[in-house]
Amino acid sequence: MVIVLSSLPADFDTATIAGTALWAIALYWGFSPLTERLITAFESWLGADSPAASLLSVVPFLAVGGLAHYGLKLSLGGSWAVSLGVLAAIGGGVYELGRRDSQASE
Repeated sequence: MVIVLSSLPADFDTATIAGTALWAIALYWGFSPLTERLITAFESWLGADSPAASLLSVVPFLAVGGLAHYGLKLSLGGSWAVSLGVLAAIGGGVYELGRRDSQASE
């Protein structure tokens, strides 16, 4: 399935969207201390009760996740890019669980 947006010069398929989202999640969890600082910075900029701060903190990770997916797609192929995105998301999730567990035990 190919999704073509008329205003954009590129076409996006579901594998690209899934791979980018997986890499964004992996990076979001893997760099969770940076994520918390970004949310805090956006909350001070937009207001403490603004849900937009949390949504805006995802944008840099989506951009870097898209670059990671695109680079792997060019070098290894599309299926490898998505597969490595799944592995990276699992690794980021395990890291975040371990980080929270160690914080709770301190």
